[in-house]
Amino acid sequence: MEAEKVKKTIVVTGGAGFIGSNFVNEWFSCYPDAQVIVLDALTYAGHLENLAAAQKYAGFKFVQGNIADASCVQAIFAEYQPEALINFAAESHVDRSIVDPEAFVRTNVLGTSTLLRVAAQWWGALDAERASAFRFLHVSTDEVYGALQPGDPPFTEATPYSPNSPYSASKAASDHMARAFHETYGLPV
Repeated sequence: MEAEKVKKTIVVTGGAGFIGSNFVNEWFSCYPDAQVIVLDALTYAGHLENLAAAQKYAGFKFVQGNIADASCVQAIFAEYQPEALINFAAESHVDRSIVDPEAFVRTNVLGTSTLLRVAAQWWGALDAERASAFRFLHVSTDEVYGALQPGDPPFTEATPYSPNSPYSASKAASDHMARAFHETYGLPV
Protein backbone atom coordinates (compact mmCIF):
# COMPACT_ATOMS: atom_id res chain seq x y z
CA MET A 1 0.00 0.00 0.00
CA GLU A 2 1.36 3.43 -0.94
CA ALA A 3 2.16 5.77 1.95
CA GLU A 4 -0.15 8.74 2.32
CA LYS A 5 1.42 11.98 1.12
CA VAL A 6 1.85 14.58 3.82
CA LYS A 7 0.58 17.98 2.74
CA LYS A 8 2.83 20.57 4.32
CA THR A 9 1.24 24.01 4.66
CA ILE A 10 3.51 26.99 5.19
CA VAL A 11 3.16 30.75 5.05
CA VAL A 12 6.05 32.65 3.49
CA THR A 13 6.09 36.40 4.09
CA GLY A 14 8.07 38.45 1.62
CA GLY A 15 7.86 35.48 -0.72
CA ALA A 16 7.85 37.60 -3.89
CA GLY A 17 11.24 39.10 -3.10
CA PHE A 18 14.56 37.71 -4.31
CA ILE A 19 15.42 35.45 -1.37
CA GLY A 20 11.82 34.57 -0.47
CA SER A 21 10.89 33.56 -4.02
CA ASN A 22 13.96 31.36 -4.31
CA PHE A 23 12.94 29.67 -1.05
CA VAL A 24 9.35 29.14 -2.31
CA ASN A 25 10.54 27.67 -5.61
CA GLU A 26 12.98 25.36 -3.82
CA TRP A 27 10.31 24.30 -1.29
CA PHE A 28 7.99 23.22 -4.10
CA SER A 29 10.82 21.27 -5.76
CA CYS A 30 11.18 19.31 -2.49
CA TYR A 31 7.48 19.18 -1.55
CA PRO A 32 5.41 19.37 -4.77
CA ASP A 33 2.21 18.51 -2.87
CA ALA A 34 2.74 21.30 -0.34
CA GLN A 35 0.50 24.25 0.17
CA VAL A 36 2.46 27.52 0.23
CA ILE A 37 0.74 30.78 1.01
CA VAL A 38 2.87 33.75 0.00
CA LEU A 39 2.08 37.03 1.76
CA ASP A 40 3.77 39.98 0.11
CA ALA A 41 3.02 43.70 -0.17
CA LEU A 42 4.58 43.83 -3.65
CA THR A 43 6.63 46.93 -2.95
CA TYR A 44 9.86 47.87 -4.76
CA ALA A 45 11.46 44.51 -3.88
CA GLY A 46 8.62 42.05 -4.54
CA HIS A 47 7.52 40.89 -7.98
CA LEU A 48 5.04 38.16 -8.87
CA GLU A 49 7.27 37.25 -11.84
CA ASN A 50 9.76 35.86 -9.29
CA LEU A 51 7.17 33.21 -8.45
CA ALA A 52 6.37 32.09 -12.02
CA ALA A 53 7.68 28.56 -11.36
CA ALA A 54 5.77 28.24 -8.07
CA GLN A 55 2.50 29.42 -9.62
CA LYS A 56 2.36 26.16 -11.60
CA TYR A 57 1.74 24.17 -8.40
CA ALA A 58 -1.82 23.54 -7.23
CA GLY A 59 -0.85 24.38 -3.64
CA PHE A 60 0.44 27.88 -4.46
CA LYS A 61 -1.63 30.74 -3.04
CA PHE A 62 -0.75 34.44 -3.16
CA VAL A 63 -2.09 37.11 -0.81
CA GLN A 64 -1.15 40.72 -1.41
CA GLY A 65 -0.96 42.33 2.00
CA ASN A 66 1.19 43.85 4.69
CA ILE A 67 2.68 41.89 7.59
CA ALA A 68 1.68 44.75 9.92
CA ASP A 69 -2.00 44.17 9.08
CA ALA A 70 -3.10 41.87 11.91
CA SER A 71 -6.51 41.12 10.39
CA CYS A 72 -4.85 39.97 7.14
CA VAL A 73 -2.41 37.72 9.00
CA GLN A 74 -5.16 36.35 11.26
CA ALA A 75 -7.30 35.51 8.21
CA ILE A 76 -4.41 33.60 6.64
CA PHE A 77 -3.83 31.56 9.82
CA ALA A 78 -7.56 30.85 10.20
CA GLU A 79 -8.06 29.75 6.60
CA TYR A 80 -4.86 27.79 5.94
CA GLN A 81 -3.83 26.43 9.39
CA PRO A 82 -0.08 26.45 8.61
CA GLU A 83 2.59 24.23 10.09
CA ALA A 84 5.15 27.02 9.80
CA LEU A 85 5.62 30.68 9.01
CA ILE A 86 8.88 31.78 7.38
CA ASN A 87 9.40 35.54 7.65
CA PHE A 88 11.46 36.98 4.80
CA ALA A 89 9.41 40.21 4.69
CA ALA A 90 11.49 43.32 5.31
CA GLU A 91 12.26 46.77 4.17
CA SER A 92 15.84 46.51 3.00
CA HIS A 93 18.76 48.48 1.63
CA VAL A 94 20.81 50.77 3.83
CA ASP A 95 20.47 53.77 1.51
CA ARG A 96 16.67 53.57 1.59
CA SER A 97 16.72 53.39 5.39
CA ILE A 98 18.71 56.62 5.63
CA VAL A 99 16.07 58.44 3.57
CA ASP A 100 13.02 57.00 5.40
CA PRO A 101 13.91 55.22 8.67
CA GLU A 102 10.30 55.14 9.88
CA ALA A 103 9.27 52.85 7.01
CA PHE A 104 11.87 50.36 8.26
CA VAL A 105 10.55 50.55 11.81
CA ARG A 106 6.96 50.03 10.58
CA THR A 107 7.74 46.92 8.56
CA ASN A 108 10.75 45.35 10.22
CA VAL A 109 9.85 46.00 13.85
CA LEU A 110 6.09 46.53 14.03
CA GLY A 111 5.36 44.13 11.17
CA THR A 112 7.46 41.37 12.70
CA SER A 113 5.86 42.04 16.07
CA THR A 114 2.41 41.68 14.49
CA LEU A 115 3.37 38.37 12.87
CA LEU A 116 4.74 37.10 16.18
CA ARG A 117 1.67 38.20 18.16
CA VAL A 118 -0.80 36.64 15.72
CA ALA A 119 1.27 33.45 15.47
CA ALA A 120 1.57 33.17 19.26
CA GLN A 121 -2.19 33.59 19.74
CA TRP A 122 -2.97 31.03 17.04
CA TRP A 123 -0.28 28.59 18.25
CA GLY A 124 -1.51 28.86 21.85
CA ALA A 125 -4.93 27.55 20.81
CA LEU A 126 -3.59 24.47 18.99
CA ASP A 127 -3.74 20.97 20.42
CA ALA A 128 -0.45 19.70 21.87
CA GLU A 129 0.56 17.66 18.80
CA ARG A 130 0.02 20.49 16.31
CA ALA A 131 1.58 23.05 18.66
CA SER A 132 4.75 20.96 19.03
CA ALA A 133 5.10 20.72 15.24
CA PHE A 134 4.61 24.45 14.51
CA ARG A 135 7.64 26.67 13.75
CA PHE A 136 8.13 30.40 13.23
CA LEU A 137 11.31 31.00 11.23
CA HIS A 138 12.59 34.56 11.26
CA VAL A 139 15.19 35.58 8.69
CA SER A 140 17.71 38.24 9.69
CA THR A 141 20.74 39.89 8.07
CA ASP A 142 24.46 39.88 8.80
CA GLU A 143 24.30 43.67 9.02
CA VAL A 144 22.95 43.43 12.58
CA TYR A 145 26.56 42.64 13.58
CA GLY A 146 28.05 45.80 12.06
CA ALA A 147 30.73 45.95 9.40
CA LEU A 148 33.75 43.73 8.83
CA GLN A 149 37.07 45.27 7.96
CA PRO A 150 39.57 43.49 5.69
CA GLY A 151 41.23 40.74 7.69
CA ASP A 152 38.51 40.59 10.38
CA PRO A 153 37.24 37.12 11.29
CA PRO A 154 33.75 36.31 10.02
CA PHE A 155 30.70 36.98 12.18
CA THR A 156 29.26 34.14 14.24
CA GLU A 157 26.07 33.81 16.26
CA ALA A 158 28.15 34.88 19.28
CA THR A 159 29.20 38.19 17.69
CA PRO A 160 27.64 41.12 19.60
CA TYR A 161 25.02 43.13 17.76
CA SER A 162 26.34 46.44 16.44
CA PRO A 163 23.91 47.86 13.88
CA ASN A 164 25.19 50.88 11.98
CA SER A 165 22.16 52.03 9.97
CA PRO A 166 18.41 52.38 10.44
CA TYR A 167 18.04 49.22 8.32
CA SER A 168 20.33 47.10 10.47
CA ALA A 169 18.91 48.58 13.69
CA SER A 170 15.36 47.70 12.60
CA LYS A 171 16.42 44.15 11.73
CA ALA A 172 18.23 43.82 15.08
CA ALA A 173 15.05 44.97 16.84
CA SER A 174 13.01 42.40 14.92
CA ASP A 175 15.49 39.68 15.91
CA HIS A 176 15.12 40.69 19.55
CA MET A 177 11.32 40.59 19.24
CA ALA A 178 11.52 37.07 17.84
CA ARG A 179 13.74 35.98 20.73
CA ALA A 180 11.46 37.70 23.25
CA PHE A 181 8.39 35.86 21.93
CA HIS A 182 10.24 32.58 22.34
CA GLU A 183 11.39 33.40 25.86
CA THR A 184 8.13 35.02 27.05
CA TYR A 185 5.49 32.86 25.36
CA GLY A 186 7.41 29.73 24.38
CA LEU A 187 6.64 30.32 20.69
CA PRO A 188 8.90 27.97 18.73
CA VAL A 189 10.97 30.61 16.94
